[in-house]
Amino acid sequence: MLKAIQVSGCVTLPLRWSLKQPLTVTFISISSSFSSKPFSSFSPIPYPSLNLIHSVNSFTPRPRRLRFTPFHASSSPPLHSAGVRNIKFCQWCGGPTKHDIPDGEQKLRAICTLCGKIAYQNPKMVVGCLIDHENKVLLCKRNIQPSHGLWTLPAGYLEIGESAVEGAIRETREEANADVEVISPFAQLDIPLIGQTYMIFLAKLKTPHFSPGPESSECQLFPVDEIPINSLSFSSMVVTLSLYAEDVKAGKPKFHYGIINKRPGTSPSDIHAYTLDHHMLL
Repeated sequence: MLKAIQVSGCVTLPLRWSLKQPLTVTFISISSSFSSKPFSSFSPIPYPSLNLIHSVNSFTPRPRRLRFTPFHASSSPPLHSAGVRNIKFCQWCGGPTKHDIPDGEQKLRAICTLCGKIAYQNPKMVVGCLIDHENKVLLCKRNIQPSHGLWTLPAGYLEIGESAVEGAIRETREEANADVEVISPFAQLDIPLIGQTYMIFLAKLKTPHFSPGPESSECQLFPVDEIPINSLSFSSMVVTLSLYAEDVKAGKPKFHYGIINKRPGTSPSDIHAYTLDHHMLL
C-alpha cells in the first residue's frame, strides 16, 4: 500500500555484524539502465576488511559515474536540519512547537513548548515480495499515484504490529490476491533522501492464482529477460530487478544491501536519477 512518498527523513545506519564464521563480501557496480552486459565485479574481499574500491563504469553514450567509497559511521555527525518536516503542533497535547536542537543531540527537532515532548521523525519501511514462478517474475501495474500505470513488485509500507515478513505477505495478498511462501530475504535498500528503507523477500506462489487487487490494474508474470525495466514505478524496483536478473544469470540468488542516492529535486517516477552506493552482496 505504497500510496505516497515521504520526503521528511534522512538516516545513516551503521552496520553491525556478529558472525561465527568468516564472511566473503563482494562489491559490484550497477547501472540504472537494464543491460544484457554483466556488471563488472571486483575480487572478493574477506571480512572484516571492508576496503572499498573506486570504479567508474560506462554502459551508455552518456556514462553514469558510480562511486564506491569507504562506509564509516561518524561518531560526531554534523549539525543539520535537512529533511525535517515543519511540525507546528504537538501530536500529544496539541500545543505549539519550536524547532531547536535538544541537548546532547545534533539534529533539529520539533519540541513542544507546553509539554516539552520531542517529535522524532523516522524513516518508513517498505516491504514486498519478489515472486519467481516457473522462471517468471510477478509484477503489478499500479492503479494509484504516484507512478500510476507503471509496474512494480507487490510492496508497501510496513504496519505497526507486524513483522517484515508478515507485511510483505499481506501486501502481496492486497495487491495481487496471491498467497505466497517467503523463502529468504533478497535485498535491503536504503533511500536516505526520502526516508525509506526497502526490504524485499524472495517468495513463491502457494497456488498458481493471482489477480489485480484494488491498488493494481493488472498483474502479469514476466520472463526475467522481458521485465519492462523502463516502465517500472520506482528506482528501488529498477535496482531490485536488475540485481535479481544478474543473480539468475549467475545461477544463484544472493542477499544484497545498498544505498540508493536519489538526485535531489527529482520526482518518484524519475527512475534513473540515482546512484547505487555501498553495494554489498552476501
